[in-house]
Amino acid sequence: MAIVAVFDVPGMTREQYESSAEKVAGRPGPVKSPGDWPVAGLISHTAAPTDDGWLVVDVWESEEAFREFGESILPILRDLGVPDVQPKLYPAHTVVTP
Repeated sequence: MAIVAVFDVPGMTREQYESSAEKVAGRPGPVKSPGDWPVAGLISHTAAPTDDGWLVVDVWESEEAFREFGESILPILRDLGVPDVQPKLYPAHTVVTP
């Protein structure tokens, strides 16, 4: 079952987000497709600045795929000094893709 993972990260900067995206993709520049992720299963990724940090909303094919991704992204975020935050997970009811 698909899940929605919501990260609301007060204190995260645009620079930290962009650096984490480059490390996830393994190359300079922004992430451009689900193939940029180190594990399979990403359906969509959206990120936006907030008044006090950064918001990331991902849709994953399964909670297992998301947890596998967590093994890659958590050390990256720690290395960048991003505040520790636990994502909120929701079962997806509807997922629409192009």
